[in-house]
Amino acid sequence: MKARLFLLSATLLASGCTVGPNYKRPTVPVPGSYRGTVPDQAAQTELNALGDQKWWDVFQDDQLRTLIHTALTQNYDSRIAASRVLEAQAKLGITRADQFPSVGAGAGIFDTRTAQSKFLPAFETSTGQVNLSAAWELDFWGKYRRATEAARANLIASEWARREVLSTLVANVASAYFQLRALDLELEISKRTLTSRQESLRLTRILADGGSTTLLDVRQAEQLVFTASAEIPVLEQQIEQQENFLSILLGQNPGDIPRGQTLTEQRQPPQVPSGLPSSLLERRPDIQQAEAQMVAANAEIGVARAAYFPQISLSGTGGFQSSALTSLFTGPAGAWSFGASLAQPIFTGGRLRSEVRLAEARQQTAALFYQQSIQGAFRSVSDALVAYHKTREFRAQQELLFRSAEDAARLSHMRYNGGVTGYLEVLTNETNAFSTELGLVQAQVNELLAVVQLYQALGGGWQQ
Repeated sequence: MKARLFLLSATLLASGCTVGPNYKRPTVPVPGSYRGTVPDQAAQTELNALGDQKWWDVFQDDQLRTLIHTALTQNYDSRIAASRVLEAQAKLGITRADQFPSVGAGAGIFDTRTAQSKFLPAFETSTGQVNLSAAWELDFWGKYRRATEAARANLIASEWARREVLSTLVANVASAYFQLRALDLELEISKRTLTSRQESLRLTRILADGGSTTLLDVRQAEQLVFTASAEIPVLEQQIEQQENFLSILLGQNPGDIPRGQTLTEQRQPPQVPSGLPSSLLERRPDIQQAEAQMVAANAEIGVARAAYFPQISLSGTGGFQSSALTSLFTGPAGAWSFGASLAQPIFTGGRLRSEVRLAEARQQTAALFYQQSIQGAFRSVSDALVAYHKTREFRAQQELLFRSAEDAARLSHMRYNGGVTGYLEVLTNETNAFSTELGLVQAQVNELLAVVQLYQALGGGWQQ
């Protein structure tokens, strides 16, 4: 019986086929270089792109590295993404199991007593049986193979989705940390400025008491003090809120965040080669996820088309049955059965045709989403490159502006102390210097954030 079953199934499988289209990656126009690449970077395309580097090589602050590692381990989004990968693995195992026969075994003992009747005496019977059964729906048209292909593609998509979460998490932690260090620096500047202005106010009051200056100068000096002091509680509020945000990214309750290097000590890579646009298709997690989803949708077409064809099933049972346990495995106690069935849908009211159309429409949607993801990736890289170059230029100009404003404030103090000008000039230049110094801090953090944005846009951050 087993030999006949094996021979028949092998013959059917050998002549079987897999319906549905085989996957073929659609052609997508890829530019030769990223828009936003400066001319002197054209020769750097052969260098390793920023996106190819590990995150611990890009970010040189040891404390930031520790925070990122903690977030990758404890953040709930990353843990949820990992759980979804496990779900996809289990679904693949369930789907793949449909390709194989199911085998079961059973045993039982049955005692029966019949009551005495007018014509028959009472009697008892005892029957024991042991059997082994097998059932197999042959994958003659490739229905289960296509379903397994789709499940495997969904598993790959969930893994790339997990990597996208990791890439986003690394970028968010780095950005939040740099913004926190910028707030720290602004608070330090505000406190230092407040101390200097309080001393200036003290000296102005002494001069006013001695009749060397007017009360107007005192009021103007007070404005400088109040301007600096008003910034401090606002910055302290923003710092605590930023720490709370970082704590949540780390998967922790709100609390203090340890610091490492100051904002001005943060090192940037001397060169940021963007690499070739064609390599972006293999590096960006969202593009890889979109392609895996397209593979799954393509395989689902085969699953839908296979429903048009007959379903061929094999079943068999073999075992022993006897009224006496002592003779269960001897003599004529053996019993077996074997059968094959075929089921062909004839009329379904257009259901099968609609299911095929649904699968084809989903495949077209997945293909369009894949192409849209590629265009969006090119745009994000271009935007990030432009932001990177322009924030560097802006930061350089902001440094010049701050030096000029700082020197103007110094000169106005000298003029005021020499009696050449009034305190209004000091007020104006001190206010400008304070504002430009805070603006310089913002320009410095924007430059760091541009590097983080470019790193994420190039597909970096998920490498472990």
